[in-house]
Amino acid sequence: MALINTKIRPFKAQAFKQGKFIEVTDADISGKWAVFFFYPADFTFVCPTELGDVADHYEELQKMGVEVFSVSTDTHFTHKAWHDSSETIGKIQYAMIGDPVGILTRNFDAMREAEGLADRATFIVDPDGIIQAMEITAEGIGRDATDLVRKLKAAQYVRAHPGEVCPAKWKEGEETLAPSLDLVGKI
Repeated sequence: MALINTKIRPFKAQAFKQGKFIEVTDADISGKWAVFFFYPADFTFVCPTELGDVADHYEELQKMGVEVFSVSTDTHFTHKAWHDSSETIGKIQYAMIGDPVGILTRNFDAMREAEGLADRATFIVDPDGIIQAMEITAEGIGRDATDLVRKLKAAQYVRAHPGEVCPAKWKEGEETLAPSLDLVGKI
């Protein structure tokens, strides 16, 4: 699980996005911020609440220059069927990647091998394809897109302001820290 500060591996996958089947590759995120939002399976319980929450924040993420890719080991055909049959999933505008053989899921070390399902795992990838943040929760613990947005803003801030870091609970516009010998033991 030592994926922080590593480059994502090349991939090619089929996805469902805005009524169409598309191919998504690592080249599609080159030069852009991206979120890979892994979840266990379509037509389940916690998953639609999480995906719907991200959908509610998608416009804001787009304004931040962030592209979102949800990923499960279902097929892109299953994603379309779920999108067509669920009001919550029907509002999704981002790409829903199908990974039925688990290549992308394994690339991010998010596969539950015994079950053939993805973990609840979120990865923030910078424009150089480097993983800057990750979160993995247990099956019954849903994630919060508001905190995802906060983490993305912090990652973007740190990238744009070398030498500064964002403390706990940092929100856009708040003070940051400039690590130095003078700060040691004074925080």
